[in-house]
Amino acid sequence: MFQHVEFYAGDPILGLMDKYKADERSQKVNLGVGVYYDEEGRLPVLECVKTVETQLANPPKPRPYLPMDGLPGYRAACQRLLFGSDHIAVKEKRIASTATLGGSGALCVGANFIHRWFPKARVFVSDPTWGNHIGIFEGAGFEVGKYPYYNPAIIGVRFDEMCAFLQELRENDVVLLHPCCHNPTGVDLSREQWDQVLNIIKEKKLIPFMDIAYQGFGDDMDSDAYAIRRAADLGLSLFVSNSFSKNLSLYGERVGGLSVVCPSDEEARRVQGQLQFTIRRIYSSPPSHGGYVVDGVMNDEALFTQWVGEVYVMRDRIRDMRQKLQDALSEKLPERDFSYFTKQRGMFSFTGLTPEQAERLQKEFAVYIVSNGRMCVAGLNSKNIDYVAACMAEVLK
Repeated sequence: MFQHVEFYAGDPILGLMDKYKADERSQKVNLGVGVYYDEEGRLPVLECVKTVETQLANPPKPRPYLPMDGLPGYRAACQRLLFGSDHIAVKEKRIASTATLGGSGALCVGANFIHRWFPKARVFVSDPTWGNHIGIFEGAGFEVGKYPYYNPAIIGVRFDEMCAFLQELRENDVVLLHPCCHNPTGVDLSREQWDQVLNIIKEKKLIPFMDIAYQGFGDDMDSDAYAIRRAADLGLSLFVSNSFSKNLSLYGERVGGLSVVCPSDEEARRVQGQLQFTIRRIYSSPPSHGGYVVDGVMNDEALFTQWVGEVYVMRDRIRDMRQKLQDALSEKLPERDFSYFTKQRGMFSFTGLTPEQAERLQKEFAVYIVSNGRMCVAGLNSKNIDYVAACMAEVLK
């Protein structure tokens, strides 16, 4: 019956994690999957999360279905975090927001919505981007292309090429953008570059879709949202997918959100209804536990302040690992410039390693990075960084 079904080779990043788990060597390092680990190599449980989970469990409570678009406090928290509580679009109720199954679910719901209401639109993602961006939008029925972004020669952005490319797009084409901590390169646009890109988007009447999964891991909560808030300031209608997986360390709870900035509150109500309808046809309503945790942390002033502090501890540890890796590699290979490690931001670094060098790291040294050279810096710690630097230096010789 299923002879015609094509074989799926698996996701390359998740497959890399399976290889790591199966590796029996005692000295091995997982720098592939985008997960934050602490100095001890453990997945942390944030103190603010522990407080809310204790409250939820004492006493145990019934678990009814949540609304299709999630808890009202959850949705409001997404808007405050992304746009700021005083933004005019928030005050005028021009933003339709919904809880989703992680950032991936937000992208999927948004992609389905756009494909239904803008069926002639094309989607363009950065070259390179997170691989699932392409899969999600192609799965929704879009033609997906790439716009110029990363320049390995300068470890920077092909900005002039990017702007020229955007100038040639058609009205209502979708441009997927990373507001901060670009995945996989760690190379972000400056504020001046963002201003220029957003002005082109406004002039060409394109649809910006911003995917922010690492808010707080770049500079700070507000600065990391600059592109989102600037786009709303310019009066753009835009889509924003966000995730609490990394900055609340709630990966398995699948807590994300989709927000759509609209020209009017009346249009926002229409969009809200269609987002609900889209969710109803896919999974009906979001899971409750993660939703209540996010709601509890984000809507309690003391817990929110504690959370921001915990995020900045994670951010600063990643920065420290970047500096130490740069120093160690510079000592071993003084003729090479490794300053890009500290110029990049967020959890990921484009190391510059080739697929062949990445394979050598895995086979000879049990150091796992993605074949395109992407490394999750958050997997480094004081116990493994010297070993990783030595192995990288060996394959770079």
